[in-house]
Amino acid sequence: MLLAFFIGSLILLLFGVTFYANQETVVFGFFDKLKKGLAKTHQGFVEKIDRLFLGKKTIDQDLLDELEAVLYEADIGVKTTTDLIEGVRRGLKRGEIQDPERVKAFIKEEVLRILHSGEKPLLIDFAKTKPFVMMVVGVNGAGKTTTIGKIAYQYASQGRKVLIGAADTFRAAAVEQLEIWADRVGADFIKQSKGSDPSAVAFDAIQAAKARNADLVFIDTAGRLHTKVNLMEELKKVKRIVSRECPGAPHEILLVLDATTGQNAISQAKLFNEAIGVTGIALTKLDGTAKGGIIIGITEELKIPIRYVGVGEAIDDLKEFNATEFVQALF
Repeated sequence: MLLAFFIGSLILLLFGVTFYANQETVVFGFFDKLKKGLAKTHQGFVEKIDRLFLGKKTIDQDLLDELEAVLYEADIGVKTTTDLIEGVRRGLKRGEIQDPERVKAFIKEEVLRILHSGEKPLLIDFAKTKPFVMMVVGVNGAGKTTTIGKIAYQYASQGRKVLIGAADTFRAAAVEQLEIWADRVGADFIKQSKGSDPSAVAFDAIQAAKARNADLVFIDTAGRLHTKVNLMEELKKVKRIVSRECPGAPHEILLVLDATTGQNAISQAKLFNEAIGVTGIALTKLDGTAKGGIIIGITEELKIPIRYVGVGEAIDDLKEFNATEFVQALF
């Protein structure tokens, strides 16, 4: 009897350890990918600061000028760079900053403060909002199709009925890729022939979502930035149709930005925001770029929430943005 109890307890203990280990793998798996993905940004930002301060005991104007150059080259944005340097100057005058190590600590604290302000996960109350309509925008090549697929996968995995509308009707390849993703995640798919009116696809998608009792609708859109005036007018029309057919929608206008474009990402965000009002950002392709610092400039200058960050091609390589986790991985 005692032996049986002992064996049973041992089995439970081993199971518990295995379960915990698996949980740890899930929790820390993405952080490891994030840290690896931010390696080049770390080298071009944090390591440059470390090298700049190496062996320095005092802070003079030359050191501040060099620090400003490092921050600017790290793609964190002109405004953010200026604000950080001014913050260091104020700290020096007040005696709060007295050595280079404290400067680095101040920069880390400020980066965390800025990114915390942009950490606003997308919270959907399906009991009050159904279907929830997400209009996804961004230039060609930013990763709209894969971003839609990955977010759709997350909600489908939770048992939500998902529908995807392919309103980028000018690129046949975009429709085909999106349909592959829809099949992969088990989402309903609405499309029309190449060259169709994108707003007609949006209309069909909303009607189908209502008829099929879908929880979540994604509206993919075109991204031909070389015809930006026509594109923005097209997006405005899609937004109007969606709003007319589903009052209150689109509930989220998610802008997908490619981190490898650096400062151009801020320009793109301003353009889309002025035209249709962006409510959230997904920053993709953080893996393998030295320009990941752009997330800081985007958050500081545009005040638009960062919903998701992407660090790879795998279906689970897109996660909700976590400021603390991001700063830990960067520094």
